[in-house]
Amino acid sequence: MSRLNTEPNLDDPDGLFAALMDAHRDLDDAASRRLDARIILLLANHLGNTALVREAIAAARLGEA
Repeated sequence: MSRLNTEPNLDDPDGLFAALMDAHRDLDDAASRRLDARIILLLANHLGNTALVREAIAAARLGEA
């Protein structure tokens, strides 16, 4: 069973942040939230592990990630 990795693991965290900010540019709040939801669902599908996604949700709600 996989465990959620909360240690820094991105090869280009600044580049990812910039890409996310660019994707949100010129979107209103509702469109921005829809984009976030689509990104989350795409990444959750890529993981393919509901338990791991639930663990990530719980960690995010608790501010652990």
